[in-house]
Amino acid sequence: MRLRFAPSPTGALHIGGARTALYNWLAARHDGGARVLRIEDTDLERSTPENVEQILDALRWLELDFDEGPIFQTSRQERHVETIERLLADGHAYRSTATGEDVKAYKERHGHDRGFRGEDEGEGAVRLRVPDEGATVVRDLIRGETPFRHVHLDDPVIARADGTPLYNLAVAVDDLDAGITHVVRGDDHYSNTPKQLLVLEALGAPQPVYAHLPLLHGPDGKKLSKRHGAASVQELRDAGYLPEAVRNYLALLGWGAADDETILSTDELVRQFSLERVSKNPARFDEKKLRWMNGLYIRALDVDDLTRRVEAFTGRTGLRGAVAISQEKLATLADFWPLAGTIIDGPVDDPKAREKWLASDARRATLRAARDAIAATDPFDVEHLDVALRAVVDALDAKPGQVFQPIRVALTGTTISPGIFETVALLGRDETLRRIDAAL
Repeated sequence: MRLRFAPSPTGALHIGGARTALYNWLAARHDGGARVLRIEDTDLERSTPENVEQILDALRWLELDFDEGPIFQTSRQERHVETIERLLADGHAYRSTATGEDVKAYKERHGHDRGFRGEDEGEGAVRLRVPDEGATVVRDLIRGETPFRHVHLDDPVIARADGTPLYNLAVAVDDLDAGITHVVRGDDHYSNTPKQLLVLEALGAPQPVYAHLPLLHGPDGKKLSKRHGAASVQELRDAGYLPEAVRNYLALLGWGAADDETILSTDELVRQFSLERVSKNPARFDEKKLRWMNGLYIRALDVDDLTRRVEAFTGRTGLRGAVAISQEKLATLADFWPLAGTIIDGPVDDPKAREKWLASDARRATLRAARDAIAATDPFDVEHLDVALRAVVDALDAKPGQVFQPIRVALTGTTISPGIFETVALLGRDETLRRIDAAL
């Protein structure tokens, strides 16, 4: 089994492309097959080195490795031209100067459902000959068999007049030479498949197995786009998602485990994955569900591992203590700094929080009572701070939030932080009292 992932470097690797890469990777790993990475860079204006690096960077972050490649399609142009010359010499192709208007006029004369047939003019673009009889059958693991009757197919252009090979010729030849046995790609390529099969047939080559993946939609059922949130792999990374959580979530967009499990390690995905279980229906990418799943992955991490990832994400060091008391509240790595950054950098100035929780005499009196309890707590740890501060709540006949929120605002400047007892314990007695005194 040999599979290929063949992105066009015309921009960032979008989420749909990432799922295609993942499905190729899982299918090959499941069957012990080979994974080939091909960069289809024939669009010379948009296929820039920067876009190529974006794709490679996204695949590295997703931890999707390949046995061969990247192979650049432009590096194989000599082979493509050689194939075109062979097809011309064997009578499977011809040169024609027919324009789009000529094709339109032909259909007006012969019927609009009649495929265009040209004559060999010895010059112009190269077209592949399509017989009038019979059909090309696309055999697809997801969509089943679909016959494309030849009488309805135009003779496709496979090379420009200057000899430059076009996409459908190049793809067919590249798949043939690489020994690709399974072509797993997006549904948007389905209409290209009969043209590529006609090229392979003219070359006497076998048909690979196809699996065209239904496109991804947003939660509203419309084609996935930026309006639905993150649209590329880099945007997911920058939003603080974990690669293993993204792999898990993308795998479930159109494929389901036999027992309907949701949280599946990558090893388990490899063990269970099969192309035959991919749905015919478009799947819906919902970032809220990804965020939920990512939170489960974060909470399952060892604190040292999570600290390493948070420090890499934020570019800061010495965060282990703050990470440890924040872990249960994080859904993404990006959640950490808004939640706990004030522990490291000191209080921010939030006028609304200050006005609500520190401005009145009653609030300050509550904070002074809490300060005295904190100053007297010994040993200075979460368990004893919990007892001491809840005693203040009882003594003042207050609700917990009426005592804890003034402390939180004094320590952080805002109403957002990890647990109050954990925050006080992490800051330590001296720093906690210093911040409370400054607030008072």
